[in-house]
Amino acid sequence: MSQLAEEAGRRLAAVADPDKAGPMAAYMKSEIPFYGVQKAGRTRVLRDLVVAFPPADGDDYRRKVAALWSGDYREEKYLAVGYARHFGRHIEMPSLDLYRRMIVEGAWWDFVDEIAAHLVGKMVLDHRREMRPVLEEWIDSPEMWLRRTSLLCQLRHGADTDEAMLFDFCLRCAHEDEFFIRKAIGWALREYAKTDPDEVRAFLAVHGDNLSPLSRREAAKHL
Repeated sequence: MSQLAEEAGRRLAAVADPDKAGPMAAYMKSEIPFYGVQKAGRTRVLRDLVVAFPPADGDDYRRKVAALWSGDYREEKYLAVGYARHFGRHIEMPSLDLYRRMIVEGAWWDFVDEIAAHLVGKMVLDHRREMRPVLEEWIDSPEMWLRRTSLLCQLRHGADTDEAMLFDFCLRCAHEDEFFIRKAIGWALREYAKTDPDEVRAFLAVHGDNLSPLSRREAAKHL
């Protein structure tokens, strides 16, 4: 695993722009330092890494993701999320503990939203029965980023969205003052409105007064 992590660090350092590192950290309000590698550069590095270091099996996949995630720079953690997404066949229940760790340790929208929509979200689609009690636990968790994940994990589900669960989770968090929860409620409803605008309209008509102005505004943005 150290070989993968060392190669990731070497490739990032080779394309780093130190002049961009400070502004990138400031934008993200990040205490984790940046190399100064923007998305296009990270994409090229990731493309090379997935070819050179494919996982042998699920256990190896989790070890490799964890090795990248343990890097000292934010771009290394971005690579961990990208590597995890790339090998979709390993986005399975044994990886859940690792994804949870990344959500809690990452604790910011740039990590959490990708993990919620593309990693946890795929598991929800593929393993609804097993994932439902997990999401029920997370939506009531004192850890805000787990609650946000529960709200956002169906962003890409379209017609396969569990509508009842989505509406229930939105109402269970509707009382919160936290910006990232209010935004997530609105975002989740807005995305589902692309699939079933009438149901979202009906939900807002009945429950809109329970939601924050931010949540209502986001939910109705394209209605």
